[in-house]
Amino acid sequence: MNIEELRLFCLAKASSTEEFPFDEDTLVFKVMGKMFALASLKKWEQEDFSVNVKCDPEYAQELRAKYPEHVLPGYHMHKKHWNTVKIQDTSLTDRLIKHLINHSYDLVVSKLPKKKRELLKENY
Repeated sequence: MNIEELRLFCLAKASSTEEFPFDEDTLVFKVMGKMFALASLKKWEQEDFSVNVKCDPEYAQELRAKYPEHVLPGYHMHKKHWNTVKIQDTSLTDRLIKHLINHSYDLVVSKLPKKKRELLKENY
């Protein structure tokens, strides 16, 4: 998966947006104003392909144990709830990476206020 495939996959999600709220380097994907994925464009240019995704804490621990070289505590994020997923030359398939992005998106949506979740369903 390259950065454009990652970008298009994230933007295909209902009510997702992309922004650079922190700096010109950190590409952030949000749903209804809440982050579900982040990527450093500088790191991608340096061939350090990774994405930060939100994760259920127990599942995060399972993933880190199963893929210790490729799933790490979230870089510059709350380590309990975020993972950094290394996606270059790894044993992680595109299918698993997409699953982790979907998991992050779904987790964020599940925590939205009921009105926002209903609005999201109505519009998509």
